[in-house]
Amino acid sequence: MESNLTPSSGQDSTTNSQSTRSKIDPAWEHVSEKRYANGRKTLICLYCKKITKGGGIHRMKQHLAGVKGDIGPCKSVPPDVKFRMENSLQEFVNSKKAAQEAYECRNPYGPNVSQFEGDRAEGEEEVQEMQSPMAANSGKRKKSTVDKYFAPRNTQGAQPSMRSVLAGKEAIWKADMAVGRFFYDACIPTNAVNSFYFKPMLDAISAIGPGYKGPNYHQLRVNLLKEAKKEVQLLVDSYRAIWAKVGCTIMGDGWTDNRQRTLINFLVYCPEGISFVKSVDASDIVKDATNLF
Repeated sequence: MESNLTPSSGQDSTTNSQSTRSKIDPAWEHVSEKRYANGRKTLICLYCKKITKGGGIHRMKQHLAGVKGDIGPCKSVPPDVKFRMENSLQEFVNSKKAAQEAYECRNPYGPNVSQFEGDRAEGEEEVQEMQSPMAANSGKRKKSTVDKYFAPRNTQGAQPSMRSVLAGKEAIWKADMAVGRFFYDACIPTNAVNSFYFKPMLDAISAIGPGYKGPNYHQLRVNLLKEAKKEVQLLVDSYRAIWAKVGCTIMGDGWTDNRQRTLINFLVYCPEGISFVKSVDASDIVKDATNLF
């Protein structure tokens, strides 16, 4: 059956063959290239006649080296050729690793902050180049419609910013040490990092960026404390509204303090949550059902 992809003229085939052989990659010695009149280019393995229409010479090298993935391994390649292709692939991986290590040595603190203006980095510029010509000609990168499906970065479990992802190891170490020094200087128990509010605090600060000074002593002691108390009161009021509808359970939690006083904390449980009511010094009473009631 005749193919609808007709090869170009003999002169073109000769030119393609010469250009193929002049290429540097060692895999070209074991691959032939065919270009059709419609501009489509295919690569053909000289041993098993495997044809690939995409991926370039690197994919054919994987084929010759027997690497499973985008293309199946060649079953007819000579062992010495397979060995050379495996070494060539490993050299490619080593060169990329060396380039990355050299970059990290030159930029121990990660990319410059100026690269993150508008939260755009190299990866996002590449995405812009792959957009349609109409979008590229507009000169502006439109906000992707998928952005609305990602949580804001200052919420628990949110997608990290490009700045945090690309930060250098030394920059991360300095930030961790700054947090550690604060804990050690203020004698804060280290289990405070397990607080539900620790990660949201860091996310909120990183969302603002450099220049955030934090609340002062008076704000923490007066203004912010009043706001926090108001939040808790609103939460308890929402629980109280549930008590009248579905009922609740009163619970007592007895314990002894450092002065050997017997204290009982009274709490109320409902499906919405548990709220504290008050603490009672029960050192001088018998803790029977009548007195507890």
